[in-house]
Amino acid sequence: MSQQSVSHKAVKEFLAETEEIVEQLGSQLADLADMADRGELNPDLLNSIFRGAHSLKGLAGMFGYTDITELSHNMENLLDILRLGKIKLNPNLMEVLFGSHELLTSLVRSVEAGPSAARTSEISACISRINACLSDHPETPTDVSPILQLGLDGRVLGALTEYEEHRLLYNLNRGNTIFSVHTSFELTTFDQDLGQVSDILKTCGEVISTLPSMGNNQETHIDFEILFGSGRSLDDVKNLFENNAIYVIQLEARGNPETGIHPPPLQPVHSTDVSLHVTAQQQPSAMSVETSSLAADDATVSAKSMSRTVRVDIGKLDDLMNIVGELVLAHSAISGVAVRMRNEGFSRMAIDLNKAAKGLERKLTDLQKGVMEIRMIPVGQLYEKMSRIIRKMSREQGKKVELRFFGADTELDKLIVEDISDPMMHIIRNAIDHGIETPEKRATLGKDEKGTIRIASYQKGNHVVIEVEDDGSGIDLDKVKAKALQAGLITDVTAISDREAIDFIFMPGFSTNDKVSEASGRGVGMDVVRNNIAAVSGIVDVETSKGVGSRFIITLPITLAIIKALIITCAGRTYALPITSILESLLLTDADIKTVERKEVIQLREQTLPLLRLESFFGIHRSTERLAEFYVVVVGVAEKRLGIVVDDLLGQQDIVIKSLGESFRRFRGISGAADLGDQRTILVLDVGSMINETMRAGN
Repeated sequence: MSQQSVSHKAVKEFLAETEEIVEQLGSQLADLADMADRGELNPDLLNSIFRGAHSLKGLAGMFGYTDITELSHNMENLLDILRLGKIKLNPNLMEVLFGSHELLTSLVRSVEAGPSAARTSEISACISRINACLSDHPETPTDVSPILQLGLDGRVLGALTEYEEHRLLYNLNRGNTIFSVHTSFELTTFDQDLGQVSDILKTCGEVISTLPSMGNNQETHIDFEILFGSGRSLDDVKNLFENNAIYVIQLEARGNPETGIHPPPLQPVHSTDVSLHVTAQQQPSAMSVETSSLAADDATVSAKSMSRTVRVDIGKLDDLMNIVGELVLAHSAISGVAVRMRNEGFSRMAIDLNKAAKGLERKLTDLQKGVMEIRMIPVGQLYEKMSRIIRKMSREQGKKVELRFFGADTELDKLIVEDISDPMMHIIRNAIDHGIETPEKRATLGKDEKGTIRIASYQKGNHVVIEVEDDGSGIDLDKVKAKALQAGLITDVTAISDREAIDFIFMPGFSTNDKVSEASGRGVGMDVVRNNIAAVSGIVDVETSKGVGSRFIITLPITLAIIKALIITCAGRTYALPITSILESLLLTDADIKTVERKEVIQLREQTLPLLRLESFFGIHRSTERLAEFYVVVVGVAEKRLGIVVDDLLGQQDIVIKSLGESFRRFRGISGAADLGDQRTILVLDVGSMINETMRAGN
C-alpha cells in the first residue's frame, strides 16, 4: 500500500472514520439490492451511497492510502452514472458494487493489520469490472427534452444540475406532475424551516431541486423555489400546508421555455406563523424558535458543533475501568482498616472512617455504572453486519431469505459484541447453506418460497440472550449420528440421544456436508462458535426439528469488566465465581451425594443435579483430608445447571477481570484473573466452559 508517513494516532482516527462509512455503505447497498428486486429505486438512498463513496475517497486521499482512494473514486464514478440514469440497475451491476465494497472493506482492514503486500491485481480487476459497466451507456435521446416544455424560468433552467434534470425527466416519464413550491423564511431559522417543508413534501413525492429565489425583504428573509414531483393533485399538495404564504403551482407543458412562471410576490412570513400538517390527526407544529438572543450572538452559535458525541477508543475505557477496579480494591482495604480499628478500641475514629468509606462506596458505584454505560452498545449494530452477510449469501446460492430482527436496542459490552461477531456469522452461514432450502424445494414441501431467518435478543437477569432461528430443513440428527459412527466417535447409534447428537456438530472437524462449498463443509466453524462464546463466559444451545428449522440460543453476560463475585476456597486455593451465574449455595455431607453412571449427583427439589469437584477438574492434589461438611454452589447458564463442590465461602466482592493472555487460552474453566483487597491475585472461574466440559464428559 502506497501511503505517506502516517502516525499511529492518525491511523486510528482514519480507521474510526472509515469503519463507519464502510459499514453504512454495506447496509445501504443491501437496501439498494432489495429495492432493485422490487423494481424500485430510491434516489435519496442512491445519493447517500454516492456521498459515502465520495467521502471515503477524500478521507483515504488525505491520509495517503492511494489504493483505497483509487477504488472508491471508480466506485463513485459508477454510482454517479447510475444516479444520473445513464445505466440501468441490474443484478450484474449490483454484483460489481458488492464486490467493490468487499474489496474496500478488505483494504481498510489491511490498514488496521499493518503494512502488507500490494493488492494491485485485485484492485485492477475490480476497476476493470467497474469500467465495463461504465461503458454500457444507453443512446442519448435526440428528441426535445420535456423539461423545456414545463415553462420553467430561464434562471431556474440554468441552475439545474445534470442530476436534477435527470430526476425531472424520471418523474415526467412516470406520469408524475411537477409542482413549483415557493416559500419565504427568516434568515435565523430558515434551515430548520426549509427542512420541515421538504420532509412534508417527501411524504407524497420527490423533492427534485431547492433553489434560492428573489423575495421582497432580502435583509431579514430568504426565499426558495422547490421543484417537486408527485402523483398527487394540486389541491392535495396545497392541503399539506395550512399557511397561505406558501404558494404551490402546477407546472404544465407550454411549448416556450422563455415564458416562465411568475408567481405572486411573496410577503415575508414570520416563521412562527408558518404551521404545517401531514395528517388530520397530527397537530400543526410551529417551525421556529425565539431569535432575539440568537441574533445577538450569531457568531457563537455558528461555531458550535451540531453533534455532542465524542468518539472514544475502547482501550481508553478499559484503562478507566481498571482504575475504577483499583479504587474498588482501595475501598475494600479502607473498610478493612475501619473494622480493625474498631476491634482495637479506636471506636470513634473507626466510625468516622467507616462513614467516609460508605460515602466513597456510593460514589464508586455511580462511577462504575457510568463507565459501564459508556461501554454498552445496542446489539442492533451487530444486526446490520449480519444483514449484509445474509443478503450476500442468499443471492450467491439462489435462495430467497427474509430477515426479521427483534430487540435491536438490547445493550451489550462493546468487547463482547465484537467477540461474538464471528460465531454469529458462522451460525448464519450454516443456516443459509444447510438450513434454508431453494425456492423450488420449499415450494414442493408446501413452504413459502422465501425462507426466514429471525434474530432476536433480550435481557434475562444479568445475561443477554441472542436467538438465531431459521425455518429451513433443520439438523438431520440421523445423519449426524451416522457421521459420528463413521468417524469412530460412537459404536452404536441407538445408544445416543438427540441431545447428545447435537453436541457432535460442535466438535472440531465434524461436518455433515458430503461436498465442500465456499460457505461450509470443511468442518470449520461450529467448534469456533462454541469456543469463542465460551471465551466470553457464554454458552450456546441448539433446538432443532427436522423439516421445521433450527434455533441457536446464545446466552452471554452483559459485561466482563467489573463484576460482583463470590470468593470460594478449595484444596487450599482461592477462586472467584461470578455472582451472575450463581443460583444458590448448599451445605452438605457425603451422605447427600449419590452416584449415577459413575457420576456424582445430588437430588435438588426432585431434580438430579450433576456435581463437579474443583480439585478433580483442575487436577489439584489435596494435602489434607476432605471436610466432613462442604458447600455446593449451584450455578447455571441458560437452562443448564451444575453443582460445584468447594470447601468454604469467603463472601462477595467486586472484582475486575483481567485477561491471562493467549498462552492460557487453552485452559478450560478459567476466564481471567482478579486482584483482591489484600494484594492477592486469584483465578476467576468460567462457569459456561465448566458446564460445557462437565456435560460433554457426562455424555
